Amino acid sequence: MKDIAVQGITGDRYGLTLPAHPEELRRSGAGFLTRAFRAAGSLAADNAVADVTEFREVRGGSTGRKALLSVRYRNLEPHLHTNLFVKFSRDLDDPLRDRGRTQMEPEVRLAELAACAQFPITVPTTYFGDYHRNSGTGLLVSERIMFGVNGIEPQYHKCLDYRMPDAHEHYRALLTAVARLAGADRAGRLPKDAAAGFPTEQQVAGVGQRPSPGKLPRRLAQLAEFCRRCPALLPEHVRTERFMTRFAEQAAEFVAREFDIWRLLRSDPDHIALCHWNANVDNAWFWRDTGGDLHCGLMDWGCVSRMNVAMAIWGALSGAETDLWNRHLDDLLGLFVTEVYHSGGPRLDPRRLADQLMLYVGIMGVTWLLDVPALILTRFGESATELTRTDPRIESDESVRAPLRMLTNVLELWHAHDFGARLHDAISAPTSHHR
Repeated sequence: MKDIAVQGITGDRYGLTLPAHPEELRRSGAGFLTRAFRAAGSLAADNAVADVTEFREVRGGSTGRKALLSVRYRNLEPHLHTNLFVKFSRDLDDPLRDRGRTQMEPEVRLAELAACAQFPITVPTTYFGDYHRNSGTGLLVSERIMFGVNGIEPQYHKCLDYRMPDAHEHYRALLTAVARLAGADRAGRLPKDAAAGFPTEQQVAGVGQRPSPGKLPRRLAQLAEFCRRCPALLPEHVRTERFMTRFAEQAAEFVAREFDIWRLLRSDPDHIALCHWNANVDNAWFWRDTGGDLHCGLMDWGCVSRMNVAMAIWGALSGAETDLWNRHLDDLLGLFVTEVYHSGGPRLDPRRLADQLMLYVGIMGVTWLLDVPALILTRFGESATELTRTDPRIESDESVRAPLRMLTNVLELWHAHDFGARLHDAISAPTSHHR
């Protein structure tokens, strides 16, 4: 482990030396946690973390390292959680994962904002969060969500919605949370000092960056080959030559007009709000109140920023089953619009929101997801021709399962909606904002 460059790094807010990796936190133990929790106001000055009773590193996510902690306090008070989750911004053993370290800065800022009484949705209680901007070294310690315990439903993993009971109800609860935060932000209901300074989506590392458009012809050819060689991995109606020809022509138009699409998405002030960028079901937890109503909390706020709300809706729905898109999209967008308005935000036009959502789906599809065929054909070789989406080799591997599901949704939506006409109408229409 190459940790010399991050030894002795102190956080910008509290001035404490930040453990940059799990072993360093393990060595620092209860003493560091006591100092950190007291500095953040999570622990009273006469209380302390007496002992760390469990310390276990876990894998997951695309950036940083993670660990599970259980602690014993000198005085166990009702509001204190003993099971905690630790997120490090760094992964010093994996340069690719470490590259995403800057995503923690707005996440630490969100944890500060969420401590305010006016914060409108449920998130894990944060015990300590700090970040050193110059090095990208950060640490976040929060309540651990105990799935399947005390009324919390089991965790639902990304792009396995066919195992989820009543997916429509769960996505309504999820989008309600996303919309309430967006509405509160647009209404100015969040404390100005804490809410100020969140980046816009193009300022967040990894968001808005993309592969070279020069690769589009090759990727379209790979997609056509994938349709021929792996017929069980994509629906029949998106594998036809007629659809593939239309898709290729319109994909080229989306790439050519990418700047205009981003300018449109970023220029509509009523649609720009503070949002969770990837509020998929694996970044959520669900429970029912005494009346049986389903509620949703959101976690893993990396890349939280101000963005067009269509981006957040795609982030939430991108891994859903196509049936949910086909049967319930109008209901879900109507719910989102209503919740934004009831939370103090503007009265959005559902049709305009749907148009912007499809434009974003289009640009994400052609710039980010067309490498999925090459990924699968390279990973599985000739055996890819035998695969189905429920094959254990795909079902158990999120790095394959998730992009395949998202690409399928892009193609299904492209088949069901006239993306070419939406692009033409959006780009040629005079700029206007619905209030």
